[in-house]
Amino acid sequence: MNPVTVTGCTSVYIGGDGNLELVDEFCYLGDMLSVDGDADAAVETRIRIGWNKCRQLVQLLTNRDIPLTVRGRLYGSCVRSSMLHGRETWPVRKENEVARRRAEVRIVGWICNVKLQD
Repeated sequence: MNPVTVTGCTSVYIGGDGNLELVDEFCYLGDMLSVDGDADAAVETRIRIGWNKCRQLVQLLTNRDIPLTVRGRLYGSCVRSSMLHGRETWPVRKENEVARRRAEVRIVGWICNVKLQD
């Protein structure tokens, strides 16, 4: 019997003194993996990481003395690359791609100081 598919089971005995806790999702090498195999948790985590990078670089990304092209390159090399890290291993659905693109548009709008009304 596969212990992962047993409902109500919270741990797996592996022999000796070891028990492994069964969880629905976990972080492995910076990527969120879930028991159902979809990429929802990974996409949400990467979007959050992108926003955190923006907050770390807020002084540079919103500085009007720095040309927009330089800020765009900074965004691409730091923020966007951190959002896309590991993407090639995700089983991406259309909803995941839409969420990622929506986050990118919001971040770029924030960098360019473009409001939704504009």
